[in-house]
Amino acid sequence: MSDKKTTIEELKGMVKKFNKERDWDQFHTPKDMAMAIAAEAAEVVEIFLYKTNSETEDFFKDGRKRVEIEDELSDVFWAVLMMCEKYDIDLSDALKEKMRKSSIKYPIEKARGSNKKYTEL
Repeated sequence: MSDKKTTIEELKGMVKKFNKERDWDQFHTPKDMAMAIAAEAAEVVEIFLYKTNSETEDFFKDGRKRVEIEDELSDVFWAVLMMCEKYDIDLSDALKEKMRKSSIKYPIEKARGSNKKYTEL
């Protein structure tokens, strides 16, 4: 299984099957899934907290640290997939629409090379 060959639909199905086998769906309310996304994202942040930019770049060269990052990112993705699967959100369509909206907020001629928020451009 790889990003090049796996669809989001397949991943959502894997998450659904895993959770159904464990009877976990009962715990996956919108509130709890939103909290899970935030909590898992915080675990990604924790890896990088108080580290220099150089140190954080080196994490991706260190096998153990890289696996830790991959695990935490997977937890975030898992939680996102659970919410999308349970509430019939087409993540691909949602992302395409968000990109369309963002392209209006951040036109290339104003945003290129800038880290300003759209309200400051």
